[in-house]
Amino acid sequence: MKQDSSRRFVARLFTHLTWVIILGLFYLFFQDKWLQQNDPNHGLMSATNNAPVVLQRNRQGHYIAPGKINGQNVRFLLDTGATDISIPGTLADQLNLKPGRASYASTANGTIKVYQTTLDSVALGGLSLNQVSAHINPHMQGDTVLLGMSFLQHLELTQRGNTLTLKR
Repeated sequence: MKQDSSRRFVARLFTHLTWVIILGLFYLFFQDKWLQQNDPNHGLMSATNNAPVVLQRNRQGHYIAPGKINGQNVRFLLDTGATDISIPGTLADQLNLKPGRASYASTANGTIKVYQTTLDSVALGGLSLNQVSAHINPHMQGDTVLLGMSFLQHLELTQRGNTLTLKR
């Protein structure tokens, strides 16, 4: 009777372990699918200087890509409706950016107070600019930087379908 109980325990243990392994494999498979749909440019690497950058639109219709501000990694959301690069206040602290003169910016949620700053360098793929105008937005949540026209105006943007090509 004790041997029968031990066999049932081992059988149940193996059944549970099998399900854990199957669920883990599903997680790994679908995590990659989710990442590809929501952040298709996550693997964008720095390329040769001034090489064109080709971005894919994500599931929500946005162009999101990794980049650098002053040599530190950030996540950009391209925003042609933004005059300047807009950096969340908490991220600006992490990047050691010093807030400058206060000014006001119009947003979808109304007019807000922001602080001017100049970024030593901004890079997206192989495209890099120095001394770029930006502002620190203490009201902005998260860690995504809005990559506005103070950077994008220096580039040629070509959109075809779900692809955006940026080049100098």
